Amino acid sequence: MHTLEELIDSLRVEGVLSSARFAQALRRVDRKDFVPADLAERAYEDTALPIGEGQTISQPYTVLFMLGLLAPEAGGRIVDIGYGSGWQTALLAELVGKTGRVYAIEVLPNRCASGKANVGTYPALAERIDFYCQNAAPGLPDVARTVGGFDGIIAAAEVRDVPLAWREQLKIGGRLVYPRASSIFREVKKTNGTFEMKEHPGFAFVPFVDGGERQERKRSA
Repeated sequence: MHTLEELIDSLRVEGVLSSARFAQALRRVDRKDFVPADLAERAYEDTALPIGEGQTISQPYTVLFMLGLLAPEAGGRIVDIGYGSGWQTALLAELVGKTGRVYAIEVLPNRCASGKANVGTYPALAERIDFYCQNAAPGLPDVARTVGGFDGIIAAAEVRDVPLAWREQLKIGGRLVYPRASSIFREVKKTNGTFEMKEHPGFAFVPFVDGGERQERKRSA
């Protein structure tokens, strides 16, 4: 059985965990609280674990890699697409702090309920999150208009084509992070409305779930 500190140390060795803020978030938002009870002893393994209906709580390495690309800051407004277990959502809520906001979207009703319940064990973080059980393709246009655009959007599902709404709803300088075709992409919105894109290959993904809002993801060897 691994420990949380062993997981943190291994992520540091892998080079994906260099931020003290992220390490603190991993300690404050215990992955063990987001896995099924019968898998609790595996909570600190660096691997995806099943949470029901063919869905997973994602591999810590990949979560940290994607969060690093997203670069959430205190006070930020972040959309988390495919919140599943709720672990990444809670990490985001910790990282954006008391003045930030996380908008979490999930398409599968049972995962909507269980993920929200998991986050509910952290009441202070849950207060920073708005949950939506719906298809994520349209984004959250009303919220985007109200807040003046999102600072970041992070998607757990592999997308063939990024919905136009996601790019439209980012503010200038906003980051979009998503998996596509065995790579993870980061796009940054520039002042002229175009996007600076960088591809990070070497990741393997399982196929789409209906609606595309949630899937297991894992780093390839």
